[in-house]
Formats: sequence, structure tokens, C-alpha cells
Amino acid sequence: MTVELRTVPLVGGPVELRGALNLEITQAGVMPCRLPAWTKEQYQEPSVHGVTLMPSGVRLVFRTDARALEFEVLTSTGQLYSDPHPRPTGMVELMVDGTLAGRQQAPVGNVLRMAGPGAAQRLIPGEPGTVRFAGLPAGMKDVELWLPQQTPTELVALRADGDVLAPLPDGRRRWVHHGSSISHCIEADGPTGTWPVVAAALGGVEAINLSLAGNALLDPYVARTIRDTPADLISLKVGINIVSLCAFRLRTFGPAVHGFLDTIRDGHPDTPLLLISPVSCPALEETPGPTVTGPDGRLAALGDPADVADGTLSLAVVRAELARIVATRRASDPHLHYLDGRELLGPDETEDLSDGLHPTAAAYRRMGKRFAAHAFATDGPFR
Repeated sequence: MTVELRTVPLVGGPVELRGALNLEITQAGVMPCRLPAWTKEQYQEPSVHGVTLMPSGVRLVFRTDARALEFEVLTSTGQLYSDPHPRPTGMVELMVDGTLAGRQQAPVGNVLRMAGPGAAQRLIPGEPGTVRFAGLPAGMKDVELWLPQQTPTELVALRADGDVLAPLPDGRRRWVHHGSSISHCIEADGPTGTWPVVAAALGGVEAINLSLAGNALLDPYVARTIRDTPADLISLKVGINIVSLCAFRLRTFGPAVHGFLDTIRDGHPDTPLLLISPVSCPALEETPGPTVTGPDGRLAALGDPADVADGTLSLAVVRAELARIVATRRASDPHLHYLDGRELLGPDETEDLSDGLHPTAAAYRRMGKRFAAHAFATDGPFR
């Protein structure tokens, strides 16, 4: 006997959308956005908005006794003119009672064709597609539907062959994290394979990932967002974009970090806050940016190591400055902590940087386990 699937409201109903701080209403449905709407007018680069629409860490959460679910979405993915196929859309993953119960490739919808990264885009409109998960366990269960971390995804419809109820409070602490592409984790093997999600699962906390690929630049609107977002734990991974884009010199970097922390502390004066320096990146350890992608597809630095003496930033200088800032502030802020990012991925593991910058999927999972072992240890900053 076939049971009819019923449509479940995506907004204003039992389903909670977690990991997004804004919903944009679209012609197709709703688009999750990881930064509030008010920040959009402050973006210097239009591409920033596209990164906020990539739903790393965004998931639909509910309880249900359904045995089958259908999830209709409209994705938007890029395609280079030189490439016969659009970029991979990533995975939609289903968690049931905390365990991965299914994963499917997100359907290709809209395609944005371009000559190269940052070039003008030509929209090839697409249609929504549906992923289906059947054979779910009988009885009421906790369900999470995770969106692909690398692909803007409009939510069109959710259908179930059973009752759908709001999730019950579980008492987990809320962890807000901000970082670069190395925390956004586009290269992870799925949305639950990003290192913040791996770490959150091991630490028993709820993660909100405000990481913005290519855009962890101490922007004040991000600091104000974190200030105004309820959080029990906060972490910031700072440095790689600042060096690769030559965004600061030593004279301006320290005050910018202090200002970012001051703003967060206006809303979270006593919340444990972990400041994390960059993971290993051979091209930038002693050499400043800017960076380019070389003929071999790997990161290359164009700066001159001699410029460090004049205040240009390398990763080594950034790590030393971040450690100094935390040591200075801890006299009045005992809840501020520092972690050298090389403890998450060190200089002996650079073969796991697929392009000289971004970790592989396996390395992301390893980073999550190491972060959890450090942060959630009995003597750790998030204990």
C-alpha cells in the first residue's frame, strides 16, 4: 500500500532551519543565508553575498515517524566555458537519531557560466529537482537534512508520508565559528564532513558556521553579527585570507584583531572564545602574498620574504601577533584562548593540501577530531 506524501511547511511550521541567520524569499521558495540581511549593503565585493549563500552547516531539523521523505531544491552551480560539465553540486545528507542514514547528490538546477573565477556570469536557468530518502526506521525519530556546503540551495518543498513535529530541546550548547575557506570546507566529502561539523558532533554541541571562503578579513559586520548571535562558545580562525590578499600590514593588523574581539565582547563578555591561527601552508609561511594559482594548480605566493621586515604579513608573523594579542588580553579576559592552527594540520601533513592551500576531505575530518580533542577536553577552552 502506497502512502501519500504530504507537503510540510518550510517556514512557520514544525521544521527548524539551523545554521542560517536569514531567509531570502525567492520565486522558487526560500534561500538560506548565513549572514543577516542587514550586512548585505556593507559588502565591498558582490561575490561575498554568493559565499554567504553557500550553506555550510545549514540543516533542516525535525521529528517524524515518516518512512519516506522527499526534498525538492533548486541549486545554483558554476560552469567554466572550458568545462563541458557544471561544477559538482555536492551532497544532501540525511541524519537519523544522530547517525548518517543517507546521502544523495544534489540535483543540478541553475547554471552560472563564466570564463573564469570572478568573471561575468551568464545564467542558464534550471528547474528544481528532488532527492528522496526511503526506508527510514519505523517510529518517531530525530531527523536532520543537511544542505551541500558548496552550492547555494533554494528550498522548494519538503514532503513526508508521516507526521512531522518540531524538534525537542536537547540542551546542547551553541558554538559559533568564523573562518576562511578552510573552515567553510568546500572540498569536504559532504556537509557532515566539514571539520566544524565533525568537531561539533564529537563535542556534543550545535554549530553555526559563519565561515566565508576567501573572506575572513576581520570585517566589522561579521563581528557585529557574532556579537548579536546567541552563543555559548565562539571560535575565530584568522590569518590565511589576510596574508593571501595582503589585507593588512603589521601596523593595522593588531588593532583590527583587537577591534574585532572588542565588538564580540560587547555582546559576549564572558563566553569562551578561542582564537585560532592558520594551519600550515608552505607557500605563505615566510613569504607574504598576494597569491596566484600556478600552472600546476597549486597556490603560489608573489610577495618577497624581505618585505616582512617592513611590516608585510606572512603566516609566521600572523601567528606570533595572534599569540601576543591573546597573551596581552588574558589579564583582563581569562575566557580568551589561543590555538596554533598547525595543531590541526601541521607542516608534516602538507601533502594533504590538495592545491597547496585547502585540505583534502580526509584531512578535514582529521582536523575536526583534533579540534574536538583540544577544545572539549576536560582542561580545554570549551570544557
